[in-house]
Amino acid sequence: MDIAETTPRLRRAISGPLLYAFILGDVLGAGIYALMGVLSEDAGGMLWAPLIVALLLALLTAGSYAELVTKYPRAGGAAVFAERAFKSPLLSFLVGFSMLAAGVVSAAGLAIAFSGAYLATFIDVPVVPAAMVFLVLVALLNLRGIRESMGTNLVMTVIELSGLVIVIVVVGIFVAGGGGDLSRTTQLPEGVGIAGAVLGGAIVAYYSFVGFETSANVIEEVKQPSRVYPRALFGALLTAGVVYVLVGVASAAALPTAELQDSTGPLLAVVEATGLSVPSWLFSLIALIAVANGALLTMIMASRLAYGMAEQGLLPAPLARVLPNRRTPWVAIAATTVVAMLLTLVGDLATLAETVVLLLLLVFISANVSVLVLRRDRVEHDHFRVWTFVPVLGVISCLVLLSQQRPIVWLFAAVLLAVGVVLWLVSRRFSAPAVTPAAED
Repeated sequence: MDIAETTPRLRRAISGPLLYAFILGDVLGAGIYALMGVLSEDAGGMLWAPLIVALLLALLTAGSYAELVTKYPRAGGAAVFAERAFKSPLLSFLVGFSMLAAGVVSAAGLAIAFSGAYLATFIDVPVVPAAMVFLVLVALLNLRGIRESMGTNLVMTVIELSGLVIVIVVVGIFVAGGGGDLSRTTQLPEGVGIAGAVLGGAIVAYYSFVGFETSANVIEEVKQPSRVYPRALFGALLTAGVVYVLVGVASAAALPTAELQDSTGPLLAVVEATGLSVPSWLFSLIALIAVANGALLTMIMASRLAYGMAEQGLLPAPLARVLPNRRTPWVAIAATTVVAMLLTLVGDLATLAETVVLLLLLVFISANVSVLVLRRDRVEHDHFRVWTFVPVLGVISCLVLLSQQRPIVWLFAAVLLAVGVVLWLVSRRFSAPAVTPAAED
């Protein structure tokens, strides 16, 4: 039977607008609120240029995801694609494990960010206990159901986006009144050429577009996936790109590069530089909402990925268990939440954050190659088809970005993957066969 026509075990409750909001909320994330200061170190005032390049690079891999997800609409994402393309359980596991590890570590980092300086604006509590409580609350919302989670995400995404719109609008008013300096938007760091500035900045900016890949893990819960998914995916990326470019122009126009680099809250500094009466506490609140939204979406992805991998026999079978009424993968949600809570005990997550990017680039390479390998595999239902040169360029772009990673990050990623191999071997030795749809009550 055609995979698109089989009855999914998860409830199809995600419409096109909800999927668009899911992807947009995950792409926007919390990073943009701190990105401009870091990005200005590489690109000076030309913040908009590397953002455009990063968007184009992200769209290449997104094209591959659009074809694979609509061709094989199953939870599990890149791990499922790798299994079909390469027929290697170990490789499929490593791809899925890379994605899973990146997601859970990201959620732990977001929980710590939520419980740190942003939360301290309103209430001063110990960071780690607050982060753990926060993750439990996210898990409870995740357990209630995908529709409830997506509805919450829709509200959070609107608020998150409104903060960026405020930046664009107040700087626009500021510049129209004779303030700021638009000429700074073409200034480069001293001694750096335009090519070096744009490429170096694109590596940083690429992180701001990561997040679209998580949508592959909720595809079983999307209505009419072949029609809805590509529109939501490309629409969300293009929306984020336009907003990012405008925020980049606004940031450079409002503040000199040195002041952007020195600020730990660059967008708040940008708004304050305009002199307009926007309460400072408002951006702390918006940042909290942005972080919470990112954590919710990341944990939705991680739990669905663990569920999908368990169905494929790549993780222990209990992870594929679903609540009878809510039809949410409760064991996978509980397991990923516990791991994320343990990771909040780690002090410095800077290297972990860079490792997340490295692991995702490996996943993206696998997805781009899978598109080409699976072209010979025909399915009965209609699906999106990307131009052949797109996944080829996608692989090249990932390799370029990988070449910029620090050796310590490569070492840490290698350790994580080695742990993954051990888990895979243990799972194969002691796990029962994975649950199949036919076994569901």
